[in-house]
Amino acid sequence: MKQAIVARSDLGMGAGKLAAQVAHASLMAFEDADRQARSDWKGQGQKKVVLKASGESELFRLADKAESEGLPHAIVRDAGHTQLEPGTVSALAVGPAADDLVDAVTGDLSLY
Repeated sequence: MKQAIVARSDLGMGAGKLAAQVAHASLMAFEDADRQARSDWKGQGQKKVVLKASGESELFRLADKAESEGLPHAIVRDAGHTQLEPGTVSALAVGPAADDLVDAVTGDLSLY
């Protein structure tokens, strides 16, 4: 079990902003998962990987793929209080789910 969080590399987010967006995505997708997936993932150490996306369109393409595969996922839209404009799409989380299912959606991406 794992979760992949995909963050946009084209926004130039600072380290703290990136960490916040990744945390938002992780929690939102966790809440989208069913009880069994949440329990299994928590029991296995809550494995996460943070990956790069080149832009907004890539995040939506990946979200569509996760949706079609029936995987828990979440898109983050920033509130706009600090570095980003309100509504900026900054990150996507896929999972928690079985490693191979998450990899089928995000396996071609580079580590952040």
